[in-house]
Amino acid sequence: MIGADVGGTFTDIFILDEVEGTARIAKVPTTKPDQSAGFLAGLGFQVDDLSTVKVVVHGTTVGTNALLERKGAKIGVITTRGLRDVLEMRRRDRPRTWGLRGEFDPIVPRNLRIEVSERTLADGTVWTPVDVNEVSAAAKGLLEAECLAVAILFANSYANQENEQKAAAVVREFWPNPHVSTSAEILPEIREFERFSTTALNGYLQPEVAGYIDRLNTALKRDGFRGEFMIIQSNGGVMRTDTACQRPVRTALSGPAAGVIAAGFIAQTAGYENVITGDMGGTSFDVAIIANGQSMLAPQTAIDFGMVIRSPMIEITTIGAGGGSIAWVDRGGLLNIGPESAGSMPGPVAYGQGNTRPTVTDANIVLGRIDADSPIGGTLQRLDVEAAARAINEHVGSKLSLSTVAAAEAILRVANSRMAGAIRLVSIERGFDPKGFAFMPFGGGGALHTAALLRDVGIGRAIVPRYPGVTSAMGCVIADMRQDFVKTINASTRTLDTESLCDQMQQHFDAGMASLETAQLRFEAREIVVELDMAYAGQTHTVAVPLSVAVKECAVTAPTSAEIEVAFDRAYSASFSRLLKNGERRIINLRTAVIGKRPKFDLSTLAPVGGSIEAAKTSSRQVHFGDAWHETAIYDRLRLPVESKIQGPAILAQPDTTVLIDPGFAGRVDPFGNTIIEYSEA
Repeated sequence: MIGADVGGTFTDIFILDEVEGTARIAKVPTTKPDQSAGFLAGLGFQVDDLSTVKVVVHGTTVGTNALLERKGAKIGVITTRGLRDVLEMRRRDRPRTWGLRGEFDPIVPRNLRIEVSERTLADGTVWTPVDVNEVSAAAKGLLEAECLAVAILFANSYANQENEQKAAAVVREFWPNPHVSTSAEILPEIREFERFSTTALNGYLQPEVAGYIDRLNTALKRDGFRGEFMIIQSNGGVMRTDTACQRPVRTALSGPAAGVIAAGFIAQTAGYENVITGDMGGTSFDVAIIANGQSMLAPQTAIDFGMVIRSPMIEITTIGAGGGSIAWVDRGGLLNIGPESAGSMPGPVAYGQGNTRPTVTDANIVLGRIDADSPIGGTLQRLDVEAAARAINEHVGSKLSLSTVAAAEAILRVANSRMAGAIRLVSIERGFDPKGFAFMPFGGGGALHTAALLRDVGIGRAIVPRYPGVTSAMGCVIADMRQDFVKTINASTRTLDTESLCDQMQQHFDAGMASLETAQLRFEAREIVVELDMAYAGQTHTVAVPLSVAVKECAVTAPTSAEIEVAFDRAYSASFSRLLKNGERRIINLRTAVIGKRPKFDLSTLAPVGGSIEAAKTSSRQVHFGDAWHETAIYDRLRLPVESKIQGPAILAQPDTTVLIDPGFAGRVDPFGNTIIEYSEA
């Protein structure tokens, strides 16, 4: 089984041999603009015969990058007369909450948003049948405007999708590709803007994501692959490639989500239920919370201002503080890190590929924390320390009257401060005390900043995975298969038709199980997870209400209205510490997830066997910490035996990352090959 995660700088490969119980990794530069070349190159490093591979699971940033860089396809919209500007009006929010000015350009310009005659009422009554002649003329006009996809967005189609289906049938008769989306297919849920936005973004991504997946599929089959090729979703589950091509909006945070899934599995195996994850790659630092063994799912996410996706996603906060983030001094004399990144090309100054502005990685190199003679990724023979030092001095040191070394320390201090702020934000904002959590750094650069973040945030320990640089790729291998469904109910619990609710749950369950049955995957178990979005009558915002649903011989049994009310009271009280007396409880949406639980491999197989600390020590060198140089022992991390204890300062080197143990800290290898970093007792 192969997991592959394509990041902004590196493409990571994790290969699990289920027969031998062994794992191999590869890390190669991400290729742009076509990321599939780097993906295939990474496989070629470790796999000679793709016909022996059963499953390839891919975490991709193609959709994420297309959204953030606004490089999706040219698409058109066909909508109900009078609703042409919903995508532009949004919720009447603004880019800067307290500012008086702000601009927003929707992904679909106004001339490509075409109105047609049709009307469906909120109760599902078709008041005005859709005018198919208007639809045909609108779609032909969009084709003439060279649109590659079309989204059909009609009012109240969540209640009755008849008009949308008729319009789609007309368009699909002559549209030259399958990129025709309707809002009821993508999100059959109340609230116009969120439904319209999610569907439009889905169409915006379809040509780009579907084209990328098709190229990979073709190349894999050409090289002999005959297994199952799957994609990681933003909710941390896997889906078939045909689903990903139809619903590319579900891949918006694909790669980072895989990292959180792997982190949760590693932490639980090591005995830690509460973990804060920090994924530091080349372009960003992604932070997430795992509480009581569960990652946090958000029903709605804004990828960028005004670009709202209503689909379950693991809650991940991203800041521009990756290894390739550029350090610069503004006109006021303040040192800043990012958000601009050098990426994989040209990369940090030390890579010698044309960049002249210093990055976080350059600072780590100048301070001796990264071995210039053994760069990760395997494509460079040596890093140019002198060039990195010159860039830091020119762009930071000279402007702040600091020596080169002091300027490099300042770069890391600002980067660490930004990352610590992100950790506090995701934990404290959600009511969690970070001191009650362990920190898990991963990505190519995360383990270089571990001790600094423990100090800044006040966390007691960190768990560094066996292969931190390819943790997201490992997550692809262990993620469960998951299908999510939603349906608007919009009914009071007092008058709820529980039989109808049960029928809808059954439809979701049957569709999810059918999807699992078609996959060439082995499942240990299958389960259904059901939640209701509920609120008191008159309230706008809802709370998520988990339900206990029984399944016997593939038949779903729904709870009674009274049981639903008790579950709502419990969830509402937990959120707001009070209940409203005699308040009418309303069910807004039904959410169902059907999950195929995939077997997990034994992490202890990654742990080292035999060896000694003495044999693992390879050398020592001067490394700068704070305001002084320290003679620092260098170890081959993969050769350190279980229960090894390493006193800082020390560097644990491995092919996919560098683990730094600062003075005042110590590391210990646990039975699964993780390194536990804590404050030193010495």
